[in-house]
Amino acid sequence: MSQPRNRWIVQVILVVAILAFVGVSVVPIIGAFNNTPSTNQNNPSPRGSLASSEEKTKLEDEVRGYELVLQREPENQTALKGLFKARLTLLRQKGKGEITASDIQQAIEPLEKLAKLNPEETQYAVLLAQAKQQIGDKEGAAQAYRSILTTKPGDLNALRGMVALLIDQQRPEAAIGLLQETLQNATQANTIQPGSVDTVAVQVLLGNVHASQKRYPQAISVFDQAINKDPKDFRPVLAKAMLLKQQGKITEAKPLFDSAVALAPAKYKDEINKAAAASPIPTPAASATPESSSQP
Repeated sequence: MSQPRNRWIVQVILVVAILAFVGVSVVPIIGAFNNTPSTNQNNPSPRGSLASSEEKTKLEDEVRGYELVLQREPENQTALKGLFKARLTLLRQKGKGEITASDIQQAIEPLEKLAKLNPEETQYAVLLAQAKQQIGDKEGAAQAYRSILTTKPGDLNALRGMVALLIDQQRPEAAIGLLQETLQNATQANTIQPGSVDTVAVQVLLGNVHASQKRYPQAISVFDQAINKDPKDFRPVLAKAMLLKQQGKITEAKPLFDSAVALAPAKYKDEINKAAAASPIPTPAASATPESSSQP
């Protein structure tokens, strides 16, 4: 595994983990993670190096402290969470050529314990699956996602993760089949447990998969179905607007962006306006990285 890839793995896992622990919610269609290092990181000053050294020492002390707690209380979840974040932050500070897959595996061990201790809180299992996927254990990731979807077929984070894994494996038809099956079973699932499957969100994800394969008419059709299903939901409106913009259809996209802004909760309006104003980018593949947070 190349060192740049290792550093990217650490960045992605760290951000997703922190988002999960602090409960941050992002717009799944817009959310993106910027790995660009800061100027201070590129040109460290002596004072900056000293501060970094002091921070590293502090983190190492934290790691030892959490490890001591866990020796006495192996299931102390506060210590497991703290150890997980401290180890990942230490990895993030390592220099080029220093990070190995073994380091990353050690960092996610507390997450494995958290997932076992909290089988009903799927955020831990999803994070673990994402971590396994990023270190190349795709079968382990798939098993983790399937274990969640077996009992909670509408779990959006698990669905996004499994879809992203299938796309990464160049299996778009399997991803589409999974989402279509979820939608087919949604009525029954929601009858048994109301609200267990967010059908609009699944439709948006399905449309994004079609778009990632350049099946634009199918994508638009799915987005339109979602809009008709719930005209007050801003997500499919935004998804359609972004796809049209990426195709260069700026005039058609603008009223949809305006509608999405009008429909969206206040906390998302600024991000939607930024998306509307940004330069068009290539249509992205369906993703579950730092977008694996909760839906609005």
